[in-house]
Amino acid sequence: MAPSTTSAITLTINGEKYPLSVDHRTTLLDALRERLDLPGTKKGCDQGQCGACTVLIDGRRAVSCLQLAVAAEGREITTIEGVAPAAGDDRLHPVQQAFLDFDGYQCGYCTPGQICSAIAVIQEHAAGWPSAVTDDVRPEAGPPPLTPEEIRERMSGNLCRCGAYVSIVQAVAQAAEVEAAAAAGQEVAA
Repeated sequence: MAPSTTSAITLTINGEKYPLSVDHRTTLLDALRERLDLPGTKKGCDQGQCGACTVLIDGRRAVSCLQLAVAAEGREITTIEGVAPAAGDDRLHPVQQAFLDFDGYQCGYCTPGQICSAIAVIQEHAAGWPSAVTDDVRPEAGPPPLTPEEIRERMSGNLCRCGAYVSIVQAVAQAAEVEAAAAAGQEVAA
């Protein structure tokens, strides 16, 4: 008897559990879009190079076109559909609001991946993770200033074919300020 090529798994996506049977070769991207009717995550290059399919897995960025669905079992997956605050709350996530405020979405195709990536960028920066352009990478140096150069480097895995990069950098900077102020118990005027 040939070994099975499918598995019954349960994916935790945006706080909800989704049981499904998948072929072992099914990517997380295809499971999200084709099996679970979560079309917000976009399929761009299908090779992990454009970032359109970026989601958060356990709070870290991942290109879902290179992640097998079976390998995501037991992990917390957040897609663009799960980014906004709780149901009934009309507010957007600070990154979503900043993308609207600075017109950082153009055609909108790359926007879900850009937003998920930006959320992780802001968290990584606040945690003191250096980037390739960080001057002082010593842990005791703390987070470097979140300059446009830092943001561009940290967001470099997400392509925008419309060229909205200037607006995206401004949106990430604004959202980072809002989140830092919220963490400090302050409010930032947009």
